[in-house]
Amino acid sequence: MPDASAATHSQTTPFDEIDRADWARLAPGAVSPLTDAEIVQLRGIGDRLDMREVAEVYLPLSRLLSLYARSAKRLHDERTAFLGEDNVRTPFVIGVAGSVAVGKSTVSRLLRELMSRWPDTPHVELVTTDGFLYPNAELERRGIMSRKGFPESYDRRALLRFVTEVKSGAAEVRAPFYSHLVYDIMPTASVVVRRPDVLIVEGLNVLQPPLTGQMSVSDLFDFSIYVDARTTDIASWFEERFMALKRGAFTNPHSYFQVFSDLDDEQARERARYFWTTVNEPNLVENIRPTRARAKLVLVKDSDHTVRKVLLRKI
Repeated sequence: MPDASAATHSQTTPFDEIDRADWARLAPGAVSPLTDAEIVQLRGIGDRLDMREVAEVYLPLSRLLSLYARSAKRLHDERTAFLGEDNVRTPFVIGVAGSVAVGKSTVSRLLRELMSRWPDTPHVELVTTDGFLYPNAELERRGIMSRKGFPESYDRRALLRFVTEVKSGAAEVRAPFYSHLVYDIMPTASVVVRRPDVLIVEGLNVLQPPLTGQMSVSDLFDFSIYVDARTTDIASWFEERFMALKRGAFTNPHSYFQVFSDLDDEQARERARYFWTTVNEPNLVENIRPTRARAKLVLVKDSDHTVRKVLLRKI
């Protein structure tokens, strides 16, 4: 006879599971402020983002985030009044995590555009953690160039310092700039953040737990999102993205990956699978997916890149 208590325990979860149809009803009457042309510009290679996806998934999400940001501001105002402090505005910080090729960059760009249309959050900045990778020369010196994208390949102290300064209300904070063309940090360029209402921090490992006795950047997030999908689907998306880049960005003579543009399709697919199985899948399994449970909201994608359900952490 089944153990009733065990069955009850297996259903215990800190998340509310909301299917797509129910989620879509959470922004009644909301109309997307974006045009089809703007959506095309926002979506990444391989993403199938369209007006319906924006209306049914991301408008409700941006509304929820706006409510959270408004509540955080109200609590901040009450706290500063209680302490008798000057009311220095501090941004609402959102972390967006997920695997390579899962579409987290598209989600982040889209949320930046949508949240900036809500009256309480007109100034939204987006920073990716690519800028906090160690330069290639340093990765080579440490012998971890093949583990680029793994937690140890990032300057986590610099990232924590950057978000701390932004969160403290500093007038201007600079982050390093990463070039995907040359696959390295550009020492003469930077990203400047000037007191935004919202800061979105996007990256593979932004939800990593702190090291013993230390803070992690996720400790500074007011809200966090994990973009999830089946491993087999992500592997397929990674391969197709590699093929698209082979025919596009890799053909640039300045591209770090220009050598791959000369491969035939079969060779290119074999190379993409090699990168997936030796680098990206191990990073997903060992480091990225274990942080999913730390998110406040999980977007679960289907094989066609559309979101099929949302997991929202209970309060």
